[in-house]
Amino acid sequence: MEKKTVDVIIPVYRPGKEFGELLRRLEKQEHRPEKILVMNTGRENWNEEWEKCPILEVHHLEQKDFDHGGTRKTGAVLSDADILVFMTQDALPADKKLIGNLIRPLEEEKTGAAYARQLPKEDCRFLECYTRSFNYPSESHIRNAADIPSCGIKTYFCSNVCAAYDREVYEKLGGFVDHAIFNEDMIYAGNLVKKGYAIAYAADAKVYHSHNYSALQQFHRNFDLGVSQAEHPEIFANVPSEGEGIRLVKKSLAYLVKTGHIWLIPQLVIQSGAKYAGYFLGKRYWKLPHRLVMACTMSPWYWKQK
Repeated sequence: MEKKTVDVIIPVYRPGKEFGELLRRLEKQEHRPEKILVMNTGRENWNEEWEKCPILEVHHLEQKDFDHGGTRKTGAVLSDADILVFMTQDALPADKKLIGNLIRPLEEEKTGAAYARQLPKEDCRFLECYTRSFNYPSESHIRNAADIPSCGIKTYFCSNVCAAYDREVYEKLGGFVDHAIFNEDMIYAGNLVKKGYAIAYAADAKVYHSHNYSALQQFHRNFDLGVSQAEHPEIFANVPSEGEGIRLVKKSLAYLVKTGHIWLIPQLVIQSGAKYAGYFLGKRYWKLPHRLVMACTMSPWYWKQK
């Protein structure tokens, strides 16, 4: 079979030293990308040393022009590769086989997207490590519309922290939405499933990626998640996600008790409450005064563009 060409597209904002390591690891992949297309917000934060990477191509944009969906869509237009791999600036390939393992499921007929396993970083807190293993288990799977009754919203799960898309299918479906506060990957994935395609989870394609969010940060993040779902009822209206959140809380509680980390239960309660409160308000954002919306969101720029 002819080797598929791959471009990696990465939106970045104020990238740090870790970004240089990401470029080095991508350049050393066994299935080497043709190009690494970087969509950088804010030229003043860019380190020109990174341009020594021979496969890097950087495009600068201003903060007012950034959009989770639109910026990635622009990056896709700049690529002519067979497969589009989207990553975030804070994800690090775990080995040299990431790209090859990530794109392999796309060889299956009607599989239009694949996403990688996210492993916790060294500084990841105990509870967040469990969340990583809950959302990104060690077993691969492929899901399509037939899985909705049993898997619910997890059928649409896909993460642009590290995900690959068949270009032909991507263009056929129109790509990412032009304007998205957040969750552009699952909006596309939901549309993908509704059009008869499948999404693969490639557990052998691994990146290091985790965050130690505070309860307030979780609130803001889940508010924007709720907004994204409310703005796309054609995808999410009949696939409630609250049940999956409750399942995570129950599993996390059982895990804390089993491992003897009962002193972390208050943290679990506070974090879970913040997540739900943010999500609940985000799903009803149109009922809220603008000042309250701006206090709840983590993306004030989005509301200025509306």
